Amino acid sequence: MDSAHFVLGTYLGFLWCFARMLVRAPSGRQRFNVLGALHAITYQLVTVTNESYITATSVCELLEKLVQLGLQAPITVVMDNARYQRCRLVLTKAAELGIEILFLPTYSPNLNLIERLWKFVRKECLYAKYYERFELFKRAIEHCLSETTGLHKSALSSLLTLEFQTFQSATSDL
Repeated sequence: MDSAHFVLGTYLGFLWCFARMLVRAPSGRQRFNVLGALHAITYQLVTVTNESYITATSVCELLEKLVQLGLQAPITVVMDNARYQRCRLVLTKAAELGIEILFLPTYSPNLNLIERLWKFVRKECLYAKYYERFELFKRAIEHCLSETTGLHKSALSSLLTLEFQTFQSATSDL
C-alpha cells in the first residue's frame, strides 16, 4: 500500500534539439491523489482517490475496501513509514479488521511493489503528454490503473516480480 500524488503539469519524456522549442503546459497546481493497495500475485488494485490530501482516514477507508473483497487468505498489508500510516487510528482499524500490517524499513521504497506501478503509470500517462483539462488528466490515470489486470497485465508481470536483489553480509577475515 502506498500513495501517489499526480500533479497536472509538464512531464518531459525526452527533449533535445538545436532550435528553441516551446512546450505546452497547463496552468495551476491541481493534483490527483491515489492511495492504492496492489495484490502481489494477481495485480488487482484497490484504490481510494481524492484531490486534497491522503490522511489516516483514507488509509482506514482502503483497509475496509480490502476486507470487503472477501478474500479467504489472511491479509498482510505492506506499508512504508508515512506518519499517517503509523498512527493509532490506522493500527486500531487494522486490528479490528484482522489485517496484519508490515512496515518496511526506513528509506526502502524499492521493496514496495506499488512504487513500481506508480512509475509505470507516470511513464504511460504523463511523460511527454499534454492534458488540456484536469478531468482528462484524471481520466487517463484512472483508466491506466483500471487496466492492471487487463491491458497492462503483461507489461506489469515483468515489472512487478517478487524477486528482490539481496546482499550477503560482508565480513572481513583478517
